[in-house]
Amino acid sequence: MKHITLVEDDEKLANLVQSFLQQNSFVVTVISDGEQAVEQILATQPDLVLLDIMLPNKDGFTICRELKGKYTNPILFLTAKESSIDHVMGLEMGADDYIIKPVDPHVLLARVNLILRKFSAAVSPPEQQSKNTHQLSFGQLTLDKHRRSVILNNTEIDLTSHEFELLWLLAENAGEPRSREAIHQAMIGREYDGLDRTVDVRVSRLRKKLHDDSDKPHRIITVWGKGYMLCPDAWG
Repeated sequence: MKHITLVEDDEKLANLVQSFLQQNSFVVTVISDGEQAVEQILATQPDLVLLDIMLPNKDGFTICRELKGKYTNPILFLTAKESSIDHVMGLEMGADDYIIKPVDPHVLLARVNLILRKFSAAVSPPEQQSKNTHQLSFGQLTLDKHRRSVILNNTEIDLTSHEFELLWLLAENAGEPRSREAIHQAMIGREYDGLDRTVDVRVSRLRKKLHDDSDKPHRIITVWGKGYMLCPDAWG
């Protein structure tokens, strides 16, 4: 059974989510105090963390920062509906997705299952993956799908699972723009609602890590009215 850690100080909500997920074959541990969250998560290494932002003693953003590099499984933020800045900040810090409170248990279950399926596929060993081409190269940029590695100018670039998936998607279609809607559907598994900035945030983070100019990008460019495109001749 998959193990989920829920970091939530609202006792009523925590009990509701825990009960519902347990009825759907998950083991759920609840932590109500942010101060205890990092230590317990690192000790138990759950399959997924549901992380509220507003917590006593230590907020969700701080917890996410402290987990970075030590906890590699998915993190799903619970955010307030009116706080769009929270959505962006959570993604910037490495969260895999967010869900808006008040939480609909069935929507939450669907989102959790989707994230776990995508994460499981992302870390599958090479023999379980597609037999298609697993390496792509553009000048000084080399991507290896089996090793989940990216080498740029002889230096390995540290990417999250979602960042690698985005880069691979763009690299597979190098020279052709991919629409925000198509990227959103492929990476997040739901239709783009016209407001969600998940794709834009991930593109921005990817540009920074690949030493692209954030003001005038030339490696991963925005094609007006078309989407994002990886330029195959921009890698030295």
